[in-house]
Amino acid sequence: MNYVYLIIAIVAEVMATSALKASDGLSKPLSVLVMAVGYSLAFYFLSLTIRTIPVGVAYGIWSAIGIVLIAAIGALWFRQPLDLPATIGLGLIVTGVIVVNLFSQTVVH
Repeated sequence: MNYVYLIIAIVAEVMATSALKASDGLSKPLSVLVMAVGYSLAFYFLSLTIRTIPVGVAYGIWSAIGIVLIAAIGALWFRQPLDLPATIGLGLIVTGVIVVNLFSQTVVH
C-alpha cells in the first residue's frame, strides 16, 4: 500500500505543478485552487509513504518521477520542448532511482 500512496502523491504533485504553470502567476483562481488541493494531497500521501519507506528513497522516487512527468507535460501541453542534454539528464535521474531501488539495502521491498 505504501507504493500506492507514493503514486498518489506523485500524481497529485504533478497535477499541482501543472496548475501552478497554468495559474499565470497565481492570477487564475481555479488553477490556484487545483494547485492548493494538489500540493496538499501530495504532501499528505508522501507523509503516509515515509512512515515505512525511508524518506530519502521515497523522496528520490517522488521527485524523479515527478520531474520526468512534468517535463513531459511541459513538452506536450505547454509546448516547452526538451533538448538533448535535458533528455539525457532526465534519463540519468531515472537511472539513479532505478539503481537505488534495485541495489540499495535501504529500500523496503
